[in-house]
Amino acid sequence: MLDRLGTGIGGLDEILHGGLLQRRAYLVRGGPGSGKTTVGLHFLTAGVAAGEPTLFINQGEPEDEVRVNAASIGLDVTGVDFVDLAPSGTLFADGQSYDVFHPAEVDLEPTTQAIVEAVRRTQPTRVFLDAMTQMRYLSVDKTHFRKQALSLLRYLVSAGATVLFVSESQDADHDADLQFMSDGVIHMDNRGGLRTVMVSKFRGSAFAGGSHSLSIGADGMHVYPRLTPQDHGKPFVAETISSGVPEIDELMAGGIERGTVSIISGPSGVGKTTLGLQFMKEAAGRGERSVIYTFEEGADVLAHRSQLVNIPIARMMATGTLSLVPIEPLRYTADQFGHMVRDEVERAEARIVMIDSISGFGMCMREDQPETYLHALTKYLRNMGVTTILINETTNITGDFRATDNEISYLADNIVYLRYIEIRGELRKVMGVLKKRMSDFEKTMREFEITRYGVKVGGALTNMRGILQGTPTLLE
Repeated sequence: MLDRLGTGIGGLDEILHGGLLQRRAYLVRGGPGSGKTTVGLHFLTAGVAAGEPTLFINQGEPEDEVRVNAASIGLDVTGVDFVDLAPSGTLFADGQSYDVFHPAEVDLEPTTQAIVEAVRRTQPTRVFLDAMTQMRYLSVDKTHFRKQALSLLRYLVSAGATVLFVSESQDADHDADLQFMSDGVIHMDNRGGLRTVMVSKFRGSAFAGGSHSLSIGADGMHVYPRLTPQDHGKPFVAETISSGVPEIDELMAGGIERGTVSIISGPSGVGKTTLGLQFMKEAAGRGERSVIYTFEEGADVLAHRSQLVNIPIARMMATGTLSLVPIEPLRYTADQFGHMVRDEVERAEARIVMIDSISGFGMCMREDQPETYLHALTKYLRNMGVTTILINETTNITGDFRATDNEISYLADNIVYLRYIEIRGELRKVMGVLKKRMSDFEKTMREFEITRYGVKVGGALTNMRGILQGTPTLLE
């Protein structure tokens, strides 16, 4: 097995399948504000924490500014050695200029000597060079720059260092030479406030392709790898989960199966969330943990409303059998949301996950095509043996029946629908099952009612027709 060094960013190490291969050189490229230097700071401080000698060769920002900026995101660079090659203000104030000689003939040798002396002194295992593209200005032409850059990288690697070096470029062609000479390329991007990272090259190792979300805050950088369902899984266990309401279980041939995806569909106010919570209430009685991600209403409102219909959310939360997570609009990317779900499933061992609702999920995620991500998320949950409940709101109160208003019904192993109907001028509710992959189900509908004692379901409505149109008539 190849030896690796962690970058200090857990999500990035996951993308790199464990971290960077030792004694190789990696390019970090991207535009201003994309997080290139932050990656390097994490890399170096992780080395300090592991007791390794580290070296920061800075040719852009002065050392004192780097230290202040690192502290602002919670990184202590006290143990990092610096080679500060950033130009000082005296260069301009003293009127220094190169009227006869090219800068390469004046500055290159002192720069090279400072780096060599620092490497001999510190013998670093980690080096961060910010930025390699500054050396272009110390080269007479492209060929000279390429030779100097390649020679520097080989020198650092031969000295025992693993190297991260920065390119200040958004143009893929501008630093193509650096991409070719590197052992790996990490692309950083920040467009429209959406930060991403992507690995396009990683010699000697597999990696997770595609674009992944990241955030930078007071506690540093966090990377959220895109969900790849095929990389996760547990052995399948055939088990039926009861709702705790005998009539619902009769309708669904015992309940819903473990590790399946269920869509509960219906118009606003018909009781979709309450029906989903009924399964979680029963799971809590078995000591199992559930989690609700609510995009529609506040946690306090949902907890209070559930308490009124005999679903003790507050007690379930206090005992750790339920987590209620409100999701604020446009705060999370799909990758960040997936990271939250994975944490609940893999760390907290949640057995039921409910997303309330599908339309709210689509509006809150900042990426296009949320259905594509919902597909990956539900497949991951299925592979992990987690029961998933998706709340889907339809627009029709009565009239023509539609199970869903978007093209996501293929995701479901089970589809349960709730409907309003009018009987003798009174609005009633009914429930039925449209789809169940794992078993047969009752083909009739039953009256559905939410009372202060909980969910109440009546007998099969076999004496009516036209229920799906919302205006049933009694059969003679």
